Amino acid sequence: MKLFLPKQHGAWAMLTVPFLLGMAAGGFHWFQLPLFVGWIALYLATYPLILVVKKKKVRFHLTWFRRYFTVALIFALPVLIVEPTLFLIALMMLPFFFINLWFGKRNKDRSLWNDFAAITAFGIGGLGSYYLGAGYIDEPAWNVFLLAVLFFYGSAFFVKTMIREKKNPAFRWISWAYHLIVVGLFLATGAWLVTLAFIPSLVRAIYLHGKQLKPMQIGILEIGNSLFFLIIVSAGFI
Repeated sequence: MKLFLPKQHGAWAMLTVPFLLGMAAGGFHWFQLPLFVGWIALYLATYPLILVVKKKKVRFHLTWFRRYFTVALIFALPVLIVEPTLFLIALMMLPFFFINLWFGKRNKDRSLWNDFAAITAFGIGGLGSYYLGAGYIDEPAWNVFLLAVLFFYGSAFFVKTMIREKKNPAFRWISWAYHLIVVGLFLATGAWLVTLAFIPSLVRAIYLHGKQLKPMQIGILEIGNSLFFLIIVSAGFI
């Protein structure tokens, strides 16, 4: 049976990097493994659910939602029962999930605000991963969330300037300003390692603008950049 998978391939990095960063910062606990599987399955379940809301092939998409959601429950629910604090972290994601549903119902999935909502929810996943390793939520946990969100907001800006907004000069300047401000702020605070992790994003946002790259090439570039970010920032926590 061929799996029914989301078409937004770039979302995989946004989904997994915050979780893995939470593991690096908070420490490893074997509960993170089933939760990670449940986390991925939950993401897979949201894609057909949004299509159900759009009333597209409702029976087919509802079937896939049930399959993925069942897998998510099997792997994640036991962990949540043992660690009930995770329920509170999960509740933090709900408003952003409903925002995604709202945009999906109105066929505005590609909206930048919709991307921001999804990225924020993925960042909260990093809090859950951190909590399982450390046993609490503290300042480093929120740093994991903040760094992941800031990084992938920049990714959303870049991809928009390369595809949907490539002929919009105002959007280009907004994207460049965002990347410059983020790098400048970390540089000003003396966070050298974090600054290093964000510099490739700034360089590619400026240098690659206007270049004719295929969506797959952009996706591969973003995966490589995300990997670099994960490795460098993780080194600062280990």
